[in-house]
Amino acid sequence: MQSLMIELTRITLDPAVMGGKPCIRGLRVTVGMIVGLLAAGRSREEILDAYPYLEPGDIDQALAYAAWRVEEREVALPTP
Repeated sequence: MQSLMIELTRITLDPAVMGGKPCIRGLRVTVGMIVGLLAAGRSREEILDAYPYLEPGDIDQALAYAAWRVEEREVALPTP
């Protein structure tokens, strides 16, 4: 898998919004919520109808962000 080449301009991280979870454009809509709705079988159209302030590009970037996070590897830092 190639590294993420697009800039995720629609994904925001703000400790004051949804506890710092990755959100769409500062809204109270998390990446996890969008991915969860898709995983539950909701179509893009259903999601956009239910959340009219979302745009198709928001769903695209939520999926791109989720894919990038799944591929990310965490390495524990040694403790002194």
